[in-house]
Formats: sequence, structure tokens, C-alpha cells
Amino acid sequence: MSHATQENLNLFWFLPTHGDGRYLGTTEGGRAVDLPYLQQVALAADNLGYYGVLIPTGKSCEDSWLVASALAPITKKLRYLVAVRPGLQPPSLAARMAATLDRLSGGRLLINVVTGGDPVENKGDGIFLSHAERYQVTREFLDVYSRLLKGDKVDFEGEHIRVEGAEILFPPVQENGPPLYFGGSSEAAIDVAASQIDTYLTWGEPVEQVAEKLAVVRQRAQEQGRTLSYGIRLHVIVRETEEEAWAAADRLISHLDDETIAAAQKIFARMDSAGQARMSALHQGSRESLRIGPNLWAGVGLVRGGAGTALVGNPQQVADRIREYQTLGIENFIFSGYPHLEEAHRFADLVMPLLPLAANAEKKQRSVNTGPFGETIGGDRRPEKHSSAS
Repeated sequence: MSHATQENLNLFWFLPTHGDGRYLGTTEGGRAVDLPYLQQVALAADNLGYYGVLIPTGKSCEDSWLVASALAPITKKLRYLVAVRPGLQPPSLAARMAATLDRLSGGRLLINVVTGGDPVENKGDGIFLSHAERYQVTREFLDVYSRLLKGDKVDFEGEHIRVEGAEILFPPVQENGPPLYFGGSSEAAIDVAASQIDTYLTWGEPVEQVAEKLAVVRQRAQEQGRTLSYGIRLHVIVRETEEEAWAAADRLISHLDDETIAAAQKIFARMDSAGQARMSALHQGSRESLRIGPNLWAGVGLVRGGAGTALVGNPQQVADRIREYQTLGIENFIFSGYPHLEEAHRFADLVMPLLPLAANAEKKQRSVNTGPFGETIGGDRRPEKHSSAS
């Protein structure tokens, strides 16, 4: 079933603060993810017309707030989707951080609310709460956090959070604070999204499964008298031909052995994240049946937690699949590809021209010497654009 949505899409890229390279699960082809490299990816995303970048969170990553603070000054329009962690940050501190970074970036901050789904990592961060308790903390956190960013002075006493006279003195640029993004597939997560979130995110699943999930979220939000926007998180492997794209997908996991896959799947199995369980169920830890839908491949999820699926195909196929998700009401697409610098350019060159982008993410008309003409022929003539055969 299709749903009314924005005709224009918001396309995000991803900052690989947990590592990057040409292959998954190996040091072969890996590269240093230092500040100069992250600057290259951010500048590429900004110049290529991406709406924003997602910065991941967790012990496997550099801190998302510090990374965003380092990169915002060198970019012009790029938005930064940065995580707040209920239970790890007090809501008043998170609100001050958000207001500050929103001001310093000129209103380019977006907030990703992350509850956390790995009990082992949570304990390392001092969080010894059950799944249900973590979502209760999230509800209480957002109640205080959102009111603070609206300019309220807050007294609040919940089961887990208590504040008296909480306030922020310096308001954010964006009215009522940066928009809230959030993903979660459990009943508790959907309740939080329906009542407190602006944009609900899902990881990439076959279109039919995404449609079922969004229908539940949409209905729950309507019961609260609210309307949400929707987004999806996917990897992308696009090449000029479908054959080349699938060959690139095979190469990406060509260094994976069964022991590495089994070790990763053991870690995923300990998590209490319903979304991670859905991701793992798509491939069941086996490389034998990774094509799970038209141009949809689950190979990334063999060793990567969280988003584990990729759109694979030629430019038109990838654009068509994006349009299918768009008909479900999805208008925010968060993509990534390995390596992230090169794939940001490849996706922008091959797929973006086939999609309607939001007005502030339109691909720039270039009049400088570097394009869009290609290299000058013989020193004095620009190559002509050839029409493709129909």
C-alpha cells in the first residue's frame, strides 16, 4: 500500500567512525579512519548534495558528538545526525549539548535517540537495566529533554529520572530543538516512537516486511494524534551494470571465513534488540541465501551489527528500489558503502540524478574546470555528451 509522502527525498550518507575499508571482517584493504579521512568524507557528502550524515555510537566508534563538533565548521549545508543515549546521559546535559552544537553548526544538528541493545556493552557503560526498563528511561528522558529544548523550566520525578528546576539558558537555533530520529522494532520502542519522536527509522528489510512494520507504527502514532515521518538505513552497492554490482558484493565478503561469521553471530545473539534479531533472521548466519529480495542483499549483516542489508544493482535498479520504499511513506534514506569516500561519490554520480532530491540537497550546477565535462581532449576540446541507446 502506498502512502502520501514528500515527493523530494532526503539522502544521508554515513561517517564510518568504527572503521572502513574495501572488505568486511579483515584487515586486508583497511584504512585509517582519522580526522583527515573523516574530513574527506564529510566534505564529499557536503559538496555532493547529501542532506546529512549519520554518525554511529557505541564503544566500537569514536564519540559522535566530538566528531560532529570537529566536522561541522568545515562544511556548509551538511546536517549531522548525532546520538543521545538515555541512561548514559542525563537529559539536562544532553539538552545543553544539543543546544550548543545546534548553535555552533547554524542549525544543522539532528538527534538520533539510541536506547542500546547489547546488555554486555550496556554494563560496561554502567547500565544494568532490562529491555523494558531502558525504554521507560527513554520515555522519561525525552519528556525532560524535549521540554527543556522548548524553553521550559522543568520539575520531573519518574521511576528513573528526577530533576528540579532544570533549564537551559542558551536556546537552540531550531525551534523546539533539533528533530528527533529513532529506530526500534519492539513494542516498547514503537510506543516511544508514536508518542515522542519526529522521524521513525527502520533498518533495511524486504519491502513487504517494512510495510508491515510501518503500518503498526503509523497506527500507533495516529492513536496518539500524531503524524511521523519515516526513514530507512541501508548500505548500497551500485555499479554501471548489475553483474558488476553483484561481483562487488561478493568481493566485499570475499575475505570472510566461517569462524569470523560465527563469532559475530554469537555476539548478535546475546543482544535483546528486536531489530537486530530481525536483521539476523534474514540470513541466519549463512552465506548461502543472501539475496533476500529484488536487489536486496543481506551479506553485510554476516559480521556487522545493526544495519546489515544493501541495495545491489545498476543505477536504475537501485533508484527503482528506493522508489518502492518511498511509496511506503519513507522520505529519509541513510546510505553507506565500502569504502565510504569512494562510494559516496559513486552513489552521487550514478543514482542521485535519477531521484528527486529535497530543495536544499539539489546537485550543484558546476561551471568550474573540473566538470561536468570530463577531461579536455587534446588540450583544447571538451568531450560531448553521447545519448545512451534505448
